[in-house]
Amino acid sequence: MIEKKYPTGTIVVGSQERTLDLVLSGKRAIRYRIGVGRDGFRWSGVVKVGRKTEWPDWRPPAEMKARAPELPELVPPGPFNPLGARGIYLYRGSADTLYRIHGTNEQSTVGQFASSGCFRMSNADIIDLYERVKVGATVIVK
Repeated sequence: MIEKKYPTGTIVVGSQERTLDLVLSGKRAIRYRIGVGRDGFRWSGVVKVGRKTEWPDWRPPAEMKARAPELPELVPPGPFNPLGARGIYLYRGSADTLYRIHGTNEQSTVGQFASSGCFRMSNADIIDLYERVKVGATVIVK
């Protein structure tokens, strides 16, 4: 059960709790454990699911490359890709926020404050969420 009624299909992220709820109906939801942004990288707001990708490639954003210049320009899909099995891309209006809900190749970071602002899930959980969530769904990050 979640504390408030949201429309079916809404995603509610509890950053402090490190949980992601997919609202089924009324106050019923599926709850997943997630990894969230470390200190200085957590954020809140309302965004939308802009697109979804199976086995995404990863291009580190410019600000991440500035912090870690050794990062490659591109990591193709596969076992070394930090986005894991699925990527759900978060948009504000028509603009990509560069934040994602995604799988991970570092399972130990799920449930931790470890990311640069994205939400990490086990690959099994992101595949389940990916199949259930629709492009255009509202994502509320608390």
